[in-house]
Amino acid sequence: MVCEPAPFAARDDFLSWGRVVRRAQQVARPRFRGELPSLLALAPAQGVLAAGLRRSYGDSCLNTDGAAIDMRGLDRFIAFDADTGVLRAEAGVSLSQILALAVPQGWFLHTTPGTRFVTLGGALANDVHGKNHHRAGSFGCNVRSFGLLRSDGFRGEVSPSSDLGLFNATIGGLGLTGVIEWVELQLEKRPSSYLDSETIAYGCLSDFFALAKESAERYEHTVAWIDASSKGAKFGRGLFSRANWRDDDERDAHRDGGGKSIPADAPTLLLNPLSIGLFNEAYFRSGQRKAGVMRQHYAPFFYPLDAIRQWNRLYGRPGMYQYQCVVPPESAPQAIEALLAEIARSGQASFLAVLKTFGDRSSPGILSFPRPGATLALDFPNRGAKTLKLMARLDQIVIEAKGALYPAKDGRISPRLFRASFPKWETFLRHKDEAMNSDFWRRVAQ
Repeated sequence: MVCEPAPFAARDDFLSWGRVVRRAQQVARPRFRGELPSLLALAPAQGVLAAGLRRSYGDSCLNTDGAAIDMRGLDRFIAFDADTGVLRAEAGVSLSQILALAVPQGWFLHTTPGTRFVTLGGALANDVHGKNHHRAGSFGCNVRSFGLLRSDGFRGEVSPSSDLGLFNATIGGLGLTGVIEWVELQLEKRPSSYLDSETIAYGCLSDFFALAKESAERYEHTVAWIDASSKGAKFGRGLFSRANWRDDDERDAHRDGGGKSIPADAPTLLLNPLSIGLFNEAYFRSGQRKAGVMRQHYAPFFYPLDAIRQWNRLYGRPGMYQYQCVVPPESAPQAIEALLAEIARSGQASFLAVLKTFGDRSSPGILSFPRPGATLALDFPNRGAKTLKLMARLDQIVIEAKGALYPAKDGRISPRLFRASFPKWETFLRHKDEAMNSDFWRRVAQ
């Protein structure tokens, strides 16, 4: 169907989740896939970028010098086979919508990130990962095919058998190979919506790595919260969570709506070394008291922060940066210790700090982030030059450990570190659509 496209119009509320970049940009919001070719033809010289729910923290989902296509209006299911678990849906469908459809019928996503408010196209473009990477790999491992629209006139289905190079470039390709119109993926049979989860308080980093190694063999899902503000005898302590699915045939899907919400930007100084230190102390002690095994619904286990809408407003109007790196297994204990020590010394520790290990399963994506090793993710309130200098020091530790940073979380990675993180980036260039662009790409490709 050919439709008259919605025009591009200036918007100043089109922000990433970190909300650091606050520049107006030209945005169009189509209602039907038939509008996409005309919008792509109208792309300005600085390019266009398709974006979804914009849960990327940095600038990989922004194109402030060009234009953006807001894909949230393309949110229709195309087909779902409840016998095989094969689902095809438009790129603007959220993971939350997929779970609401699939869970009552005994299916679940093979892998899911820490929020269900991610579009299908965004999950593919960022090749998201979850707590079970050591078992299931990343999101792209279960993508069967997708529809792609490119500025050279190509519009069609892409699969490993039709064009392996373009398929691999698009998975984790940050939306730069064309407009993803729809995605077909394989879901996983799960007869229950509940897990048996266990929380273990641990005292130091060596305890974390021992728990991670032991748990990887017996548990599908593993992750840890780490107290990034602790020093001295408390340095490296945290709460380790591990879980397996139950087999009780209870299929209760989550419900969106309700819950708590942050109605306005918090005062800039709300998150300071004192308040974060007090929160981390209380959170760790609470975890110690609640340690043990419990039956838990998938929503609070996988998506605890989704219970608080617009929680990013806690960081105030300046916004936040997220820093997520991965370091190889052989250097992980020393590198993670060095990163945490630098953060603790800086006084800029976060209350949202996550540590886990990745497995050996490779993603098909050329620019995919997950790889064997340990990954540390932290949110930092934006304190301007002070925060940027801290992250530059963290970069040096990651470089020396031969690690990598995650583009979906990034808002300031240098071209040097990007190319070190993704040595096949020149292979990706062969498949990049010349009409697609982003603030992130303009920075790293210079």
